[in-house]
Amino acid sequence: MIVWLNGTHGAGKTTTSALVQRLIPDSRVFDAEKVGETLMDIKPELPWTGNFQHWPPWRPLVVETARHVLDYTGGTLVIPMTVLVEEYWREISTGLAQHNIPVRHFVLHADQKTLRGRIAGDTVLGPDSPFRLHYLEPYAEAARTWLHNEAEVVDTTHLTPDQAAQQIAEAVKG
Repeated sequence: MIVWLNGTHGAGKTTTSALVQRLIPDSRVFDAEKVGETLMDIKPELPWTGNFQHWPPWRPLVVETARHVLDYTGGTLVIPMTVLVEEYWREISTGLAQHNIPVRHFVLHADQKTLRGRIAGDTVLGPDSPFRLHYLEPYAEAARTWLHNEAEVVDTTHLTPDQAAQQIAEAVKG
């Protein structure tokens, strides 16, 4: 099984994924961003599109990597990854379904004020990350048009990461 944690930057995906992993027996965290980083290391570089998710190889490589890891280890993969383009989500989720891999898709949501505050207060990446702020409006648009209909929404505005992880783990186990 895959527990996919979607949502924009500042919603708490990375922190929550590590906590969810501890609450679900026989689970591992798979950061699909590493697949994008691998593609970014190809020399000479692939044509830049502004985001590695726009590269056609990224989406099937995420599916195949997840499939092979699950074939090897069994259990559950917790994947913290923002996917805001509906077509890309369909491609990934359809690819996983073709391999009979069940997916529980969660969106960690917070209001815009909370997200901006979290990004500004981030001690790891720092507050000067225009990259993360750039995705707030595309996230809001995806949430309005398709994303919240495709996933179980966990509003983290007033939740601690521990509380959000507990809510997700209970939903998965229940």
